[in-house]
Amino acid sequence: MNKKITIDPITRLEGHGKIEIFLDDTGNVERAFLQIPELRGFEKFVEGRPAEEMPQITSRICGVCPGAHHVAASKALDDLYKVKPPPGAVAIRRLYYNLHYFEDHLLHFYILAAPDFLVDGDAGKGKRNILGVIDKVGIETGKKVIDIRKKARAFITEIAGKPIHPVFGLPGGVSKAVTPATQEELKIFGREAVEFAQFTLKVFHDMVLNNKSYLDLITSDVYYHETYYMGMVDDKNKVDFYDGDIRVITPGGEEKVKFKPSEYAKIIAEHVEPWTYIKFPYLRDIGWKGFVDGPESGIYRVAPLARLNVADGMQTPLAQEEYEKMFDTFGKKPVHNTLALHWARLIETLCNAELIAGLAENPELINPEIRNMNLQTPMEGIGIVEAPRGTLIHHYKTDKRGVMTGCNLIVASLGNSAAMCMSVERAAKRLIKDGKVDDGLLNLVEMAFRAYDPCFGCATHSLPGKLPLVVNIHNKNDNNINSIIRDYDGNVTSMESTSGDSSCGNLI
Repeated sequence: MNKKITIDPITRLEGHGKIEIFLDDTGNVERAFLQIPELRGFEKFVEGRPAEEMPQITSRICGVCPGAHHVAASKALDDLYKVKPPPGAVAIRRLYYNLHYFEDHLLHFYILAAPDFLVDGDAGKGKRNILGVIDKVGIETGKKVIDIRKKARAFITEIAGKPIHPVFGLPGGVSKAVTPATQEELKIFGREAVEFAQFTLKVFHDMVLNNKSYLDLITSDVYYHETYYMGMVDDKNKVDFYDGDIRVITPGGEEKVKFKPSEYAKIIAEHVEPWTYIKFPYLRDIGWKGFVDGPESGIYRVAPLARLNVADGMQTPLAQEEYEKMFDTFGKKPVHNTLALHWARLIETLCNAELIAGLAENPELINPEIRNMNLQTPMEGIGIVEAPRGTLIHHYKTDKRGVMTGCNLIVASLGNSAAMCMSVERAAKRLIKDGKVDDGLLNLVEMAFRAYDPCFGCATHSLPGKLPLVVNIHNKNDNNINSIIRDYDGNVTSMESTSGDSSCGNLI
């Protein structure tokens, strides 16, 4: 019997990772590990850079969620220079951020998560992709997904200068006002966004929640952990993605602590393990007790389900209705079922759409006063936002010239790093019995981390900055005539094949 099962690479996520599953003599799972074979490096190489470059530098951490890093960095600069952006700038930032959220959540649902639910469970891995989803929901729905995300990214480009790496955030405000013409276009788009978010929730209800096998999977103990939860709330304890206090609740649902961004280091500590490059944040006062859940463990979770668990409701009416429906379905709060993350993510998508529609009507959106230049001498600044994947913390230290001397980034996916490891091991132990493993079963194990929508590209970065690469050169008869190999250290070797016609080589 093979006593080790390796899933490498794990699929449908941002970044890279693998799962190692170790079986005992009876073929049952003894241990399972979610490993991230990369190392972060941004905190170190930003040292010596002007602080005002941080919104552009940190947005390069990830091409999927650059908006979250850009906005967190902009808020850190506000705090660093002790300057408060004017209302018009805040409205523009909030609009941009909800546009980013809206298209990012749709990306995860339709492209990364939906193949697990909308495609038949017995379908092969060749069908578990966006093409398999389109087969189920129809090509017209596929076109609608592309169209609505295209429109959202067009507004992102108009507001932020670039669709992927924004350039508009500045200490004390933004670099560009929104024109009245753009505001009128946004009013139309806001209504479209709300309609599409409602349509997506209907798809989720019809094809997932009304499917007993999927509902049983979502509510099963295979994907279940009783942890603490962390998320940002406004002054009414409603979910807020851009600004507010950070609230932590216990596994039983009681408020443990509510803290200001400036206090995060008193609440959160970080643990490391020798078998992975990702770090594991935990609640400092409880301490690191290992990969266990319950009230005695310091492990907490972030992201959409955590935000809904810690909050008393949503800021918008339609999202509030769906919020109440989710908790009524589970009959409790907090909800500890990991796969409920998918439902929570779509509730947030509807909230984002409603907020876009509301901000499009806000007269402050076209206020020409977009920056407060009353900058003070910099020294230390902290900015926190709720990224699509959870609470994101940027902490900068500078000299009096504003040159970076220190940086700490607790990236959103780090908040779930310990929980993801526990979720993978729990799923593996409950699903793999007597050494019987197939592709569908391993996909169910992968679903344990995929629900979190992790961005390991954010949470980790390559060391020493190079990735291994193999280039195979084939001839016209498809014979491999040469392989050029680059290892982790950047060393390149060439291995010529002794067989085949060497003419007409092609780079594959």
